[in-house]
Amino acid sequence: MLGDAQLELLGSRMAEEGQRVEGLQQQGRRPNKLRARDAPQIGRQDKERRKERPPVGRVRFGDLRRLAPISRKFGLDRGGPIDRYYIETFLARHAGDVGGRVLEIKDSSYTNRYGNGRVVFSDVLDIAEENQRASIVADLTRADHVPSDAFDCIICTQTLHFIYDVRAAVRTLHRILKPGGTLLATFPGISQTGCERLGEQYLWTFTKLSARQLFEEAFPAQNIVVEAHGNVLAATGFLQGLSAKELRKEELEHDDPDYELLIALRAVKPEAGA
Repeated sequence: MLGDAQLELLGSRMAEEGQRVEGLQQQGRRPNKLRARDAPQIGRQDKERRKERPPVGRVRFGDLRRLAPISRKFGLDRGGPIDRYYIETFLARHAGDVGGRVLEIKDSSYTNRYGNGRVVFSDVLDIAEENQRASIVADLTRADHVPSDAFDCIICTQTLHFIYDVRAAVRTLHRILKPGGTLLATFPGISQTGCERLGEQYLWTFTKLSARQLFEEAFPAQNIVVEAHGNVLAATGFLQGLSAKELRKEELEHDDPDYELLIALRAVKPEAGA
């Protein structure tokens, strides 16, 4: 039985075959029939073709030849954003850092998911007073009322690109971490820069290099690990608003340093006296 991918390939090749048949008939030649059992071989040939660059004028855009994206909601309406795949993979790898007194921005969903019984106290920070989940109402650029050396872990995902004075926000994050505490942060790289329907507008996007240089202003360089995830296919899908479910695992997990879709950072505040 043919799988969905093979059927899709077969359909595409049969459409091409139809065009070839029409051309041959005009020339009075008898074409060979394309059979279902040829699909595996077609699949291998298609993979080999995709490794090569198509000549100018022969690129097949298909559903992507459009001036408006397939979705403007980052894939939220199609099963889950591509960038969230990278965010949650990063947090899962560092779940051991999520413990003690933990601060998260806007809600505590990741604290609850990755804390695994290690969390003693969970705080939520938001600038919006109407957020009833927030135990701390503060602007990260002017948060003098938030105590210093207070949190064992801070989870700050997809937040800093909404803050103009991002340097001040980083200084605050460093100040309120306990000595030895860990910051887990993520930032957009290649991305649409806002969504009018969701009321979002970015001020910044980041690269692996810019994130490192920014955080080295507050944290020792040796205490910072920065990583970037994504590739041209994942970036194209994300810009079109596709979901992570619409790409294969191997397509998501291939990282191309020239196409940084999501930046993730782990920074540790030095122990007192270190």
